Amino acid sequence: MLRITALMENKASANRALVNEHGLSLLLEADGIRILFDCGQGANFIDNAHRLGISLHGLDAAVISHGHYDHAAGFRDFLESGYTVPCLYVGKGFFDKKYSRKGIRHADLSSGWNEAFVLSYGVAVREIDFDTEIFPGMTIFRGFPCIYPEETIPERFVKETAEGIINDDFSDEIAIGIDTDNGLALITGCSHPGMMNILDTVRKRTGKNIYAVIGGTHLSEANDARIVDTLSHLRTAGVEIAALCHCSGARAEELAADVFGEKAAGLSAGESIFL
Repeated sequence: MLRITALMENKASANRALVNEHGLSLLLEADGIRILFDCGQGANFIDNAHRLGISLHGLDAAVISHGHYDHAAGFRDFLESGYTVPCLYVGKGFFDKKYSRKGIRHADLSSGWNEAFVLSYGVAVREIDFDTEIFPGMTIFRGFPCIYPEETIPERFVKETAEGIINDDFSDEIAIGIDTDNGLALITGCSHPGMMNILDTVRKRTGKNIYAVIGGTHLSEANDARIVDTLSHLRTAGVEIAALCHCSGARAEELAADVFGEKAAGLSAGESIFL
């Protein structure tokens, strides 16, 4: 059985002892393997785990979907609080500086730490350049071509490279697929490259049915037509469960109920899904 617990999410749950913030952190547990997927903005996800009675000791790996602060900055707090993992998995290009540009102003959206910082705590860093099975039945996917041109990345997102400031294509973004008895559970951070692009790429590469999609879909700025098109595409492709988080937006969560019925969910801080 796969259990997915939101240690951090934008929304508050019925458990008022927990903190919510603009960020995402999920604990993935299956077949004795425990993976920390994303780390929120800071230490709040650690406090939430404590309030939930969840130990963050003995994790098998950490996976961070991309280099934005609301998914990655909390890893500094994780290490500085005395926790550790054998290995941190990130996509190639994760350590590029990332910004939100408005005119000539650039707001740094990066994690606030670098590879040397992680290595100083004895944690191995593996930059994923291609699809990689990290544990049996658990695969990290990277590199999602633009199949659907309507899935565009806002021009405000840029990154700093040796060639200067360029538009961010989020080539560093990764997702993780976990085998379940009913098909593949696909866990995403923000889906900046586009949820349909990610879904169809993973389906084509694996030949597997994707049973559930859990995580951010970056539909918060999309109009109703695009949201419905995306949700309908997922359903037509065979997705049965849609647990939309973080950057998906309230409207996408609302419309998901029309497409997926009772199998639509918007995870909140402290809530779990069992697959």
